[in-house]
Amino acid sequence: MSVLSFPPGFLWGAATASFQVEGSTTADGRTDSIWDALCRVPGAVVNGDTGEPGADHYRRYPTDVELMKSLGLNAYRFSTAWPRVRPDGGAENQKGLDFYERLVDCLLDNGIAPWVTLYHWDLPQALEDKGGWAHRDTAHRFAEYTASVVDRLGDRVQDWITLNEPWCSAMLGYALGRHAPGRTSPRDAVAAVHHLMLAHGLAMDVIRGSAPRARAGITLNLFPVVPVQPQDAEIARRVDGLQNRVFLDPVLHGRYPEDVLADLAPHGFTDHIADGDLATIGQPVDFLGVNYYRDIQVIDSGEPVAGPTEWIGAETARFPARGRPLTDMGWEVVPEGLTDLLLSLHRQRPDLPFYITENGAAYADELIDGQVHDSDRVEFMEAHLRAVHAAIAGGVDVRGYFCWSLLDNFEWAEGYAKRFGIVHVDYETQQRTPKDSAHWYSQVIADHGL
Repeated sequence: MSVLSFPPGFLWGAATASFQVEGSTTADGRTDSIWDALCRVPGAVVNGDTGEPGADHYRRYPTDVELMKSLGLNAYRFSTAWPRVRPDGGAENQKGLDFYERLVDCLLDNGIAPWVTLYHWDLPQALEDKGGWAHRDTAHRFAEYTASVVDRLGDRVQDWITLNEPWCSAMLGYALGRHAPGRTSPRDAVAAVHHLMLAHGLAMDVIRGSAPRARAGITLNLFPVVPVQPQDAEIARRVDGLQNRVFLDPVLHGRYPEDVLADLAPHGFTDHIADGDLATIGQPVDFLGVNYYRDIQVIDSGEPVAGPTEWIGAETARFPARGRPLTDMGWEVVPEGLTDLLLSLHRQRPDLPFYITENGAAYADELIDGQVHDSDRVEFMEAHLRAVHAAIAGGVDVRGYFCWSLLDNFEWAEGYAKRFGIVHVDYETQQRTPKDSAHWYSQVIADHGL
């Protein structure tokens, strides 16, 4: 018997991203993305890992869809690869579009709703060579790519996400240099912030025009920011502005926060904002996708960090541990932060539906006698689903949950060293083994609750 039931129609899904799972990085006309290029830089990715083989999803998607169906998933969030659809950012590649059409049709045939993310970090390297997200033209090239995907799939796909986690693209990719394209320029990073948000708005225009009955939104990775002491309130404000509000406010309120504009003024942020941009960015979304992994506790150390940092304008920030349980990524487990975040978002926009578009954890899973006993992941997922339920009980309109991730995969700069999947992947044989967490999640879906 379910103790905590979820609302009727609540979606139970899992998520992946193209570069992380597809493999086949040179197949059928696909060209290099910025991640292909970064993987070739010595020391950039753990063990020198690359997007091959990924989880070989490009070739094995029919088996993976059967697996999704067996678990009872009713939605699958995946991303389309820009270098497959418009190689080098140029003309359409029909073979790439054909693949996503086959995937969507296979999902629909199995009663699984396709949720398409248009950008999950795989910018064509040819566009990076022309300036990447630091260059305004990239936003317009993204609109062209969006049109190619929506024109092909818009008659069958009802739910669209423009961008995944633009904070990571801008700050980890252009300021810290840990993610592709590996730049360490604060000026380029703040330019990328605005051009990514402009790309979101331009893509919304395309979706509204080509698939007017579709639902569309954006996915942000949002972190409640908690100052350790009252004297840390100012550094917490700066971190919150850079992590959350510079992306959230233009989507929800059609403006950038004035304090963040001031924080980023030394790096020329406002130089990139043209007349009409905020109207384009701030047009209504049908939902907000929320990716949640942890909160952020911050202190002001008084000393700027040495070397590149993602915390532009907050270089003295430090993030002390609190003795909470840790995932294999070293991230503290703070499920109550998800409730707080959702309640905060609801207070800002009580009219807006929310979806948890990513939530999950990496652990050091072991395949023993054909099984993976990942009780730590089960505990993580259950605690966070209870946190979602608490937010719903508090009046928040949360309509679905996508665990990250369906499959073990290429975990960006960590390569294949970290496993987030509820399904274990043997990268030598590509054998799939549902973990205990997959069986547990399947029962939650069957019960529609906990």
